[in-house]
Amino acid sequence: MKRAFAAGVTLLLALPTASTLWAADQRLDIVAPWEIKSADPATSGYVFGRMRVAETLVDTDAEGQLAPGLATEWQVSDDGLTWRFTLREGATFHDGSAVTANAVLTSLEAALAKPGILDSAPIRQMSADGRDVVIALDSPFSPLPALLAHSTALILAEAAFDAQGDVVAMIGSGPYQVEELSPPQRLTVTRFDNYWGGAPAIASASYLAVSRGETRALMAESGDADIVFTLDPASQARLSRNARLTLHSEPLPRTIMLKLNAGHALLDDARARQALSMAIDRQGIAAGLLRTPEAAAAELFPASLGPWHLGLEATAAQDIEGAKALLAELGWQTGSNGMLERDGEPFALTLRTYADRPELPLVATALQSQWQEIGVALEVAVTNASEIPSGHHDDSLEVGLSGRNYGLVPNPLGSLLDDIGSDPDAMGSDWGTMNWRDEDVAQWLDTLRQATDEQALTDLAPLVAERLHQEMPLIPIAWYQQTAAVNQQLEGFSIDPLERSYRIDQLEWAE
Repeated sequence: MKRAFAAGVTLLLALPTASTLWAADQRLDIVAPWEIKSADPATSGYVFGRMRVAETLVDTDAEGQLAPGLATEWQVSDDGLTWRFTLREGATFHDGSAVTANAVLTSLEAALAKPGILDSAPIRQMSADGRDVVIALDSPFSPLPALLAHSTALILAEAAFDAQGDVVAMIGSGPYQVEELSPPQRLTVTRFDNYWGGAPAIASASYLAVSRGETRALMAESGDADIVFTLDPASQARLSRNARLTLHSEPLPRTIMLKLNAGHALLDDARARQALSMAIDRQGIAAGLLRTPEAAAAELFPASLGPWHLGLEATAAQDIEGAKALLAELGWQTGSNGMLERDGEPFALTLRTYADRPELPLVATALQSQWQEIGVALEVAVTNASEIPSGHHDDSLEVGLSGRNYGLVPNPLGSLLDDIGSDPDAMGSDWGTMNWRDEDVAQWLDTLRQATDEQALTDLAPLVAERLHQEMPLIPIAWYQQTAAVNQQLEGFSIDPLERSYRIDQLEWAE
């Protein structure tokens, strides 16, 4: 049964048949790698945002640009210190309560009280003024609307919080509402008929977290899942031959990269980090392992991120002899076993990565072989994703291999302020730099943080990108391609390049 929505009225375009009624009631089953830790957006907001359960004040459009969400418009004062967000009329939460400025403040204050992306914003005070949410800052902060689009800033009903401000229930305002939540793996949702944007076509959906890529692929193959995200290259090749499935791929502003402990005795000189980068065969990894030759990346930011992109060619980034020469400058010599030694100690490192993204262990194995070519011994430890931030905090991490999404906040500046920081004491963060600081970069980021004109971004973003390329506290390898296997009976499927939404409210079952 097809539907059209206008002025809040549902128009029936065709009489229902038995098959269309069955299709409308059929549950949509989604499988992805990421576990649900709790109902709190601070830990699992990305799942509830992607499943369209809860919304943010600011959203993004199909091109990744900022767009109205629960706020229809926003403006900033001339001095850059006061932002005003005007709420959408008629939006309600799943418990029937209205989306009010006071309800929004409850959610934002809870988000601000916990570690998260809002920490980087110099928020002095938040208040309600009629249907406006007013945010006063201590200093100008241009990426504030982008930060408010992050999944940790989801807006929930006041009933979702207990007296201490902790989230005890997921009560959002999206087109789907929670039917059952069973952390860490399962979430089921049902259609919210009073959604301000019109009720979606599909009545119910489920989300299942499955960490093993092989298991996810088998679920797509067997029909136990209708949409399966994040497929390894071997599974993609096999599933592409399945007539019941359609494979989709979309480039994302997510970079497969190495996080280096710049305070480590073997890595504290930029020449050592540059040598490790120069030893990497990015083209071979992208073509042979990721099956997407165009994904090879010699810099952190892809072209979709505008002035942050330098246009460096990945084919020119590998230079084995140049890498060996830099290491020789640092006193490293080839020992009798063909590996590097200095003062009797080997150049040996341990790399941590995780299997939630199935391509990462493959890339780690390739790096192990490629670094051996310049005499560097690399041990690979495939653990949990949490081991990388844990190693950052206890200073035990030497090298971490991960995928960093620079589009979760629809402005890379928001991520960089968290990853690198402009604070004088900042030495990196969980998924950013580690024990590395550059005063120029800190100053450029601080200027961008306060800038109210686009020219500052045009002038300074390339300088930040170039310095990161020179210093290599983070070594880019490839830009990520999101993949999905989709039941051919589904219509309207597309991949959100910012990974904010699974767009399930845009789907319907074929008749």
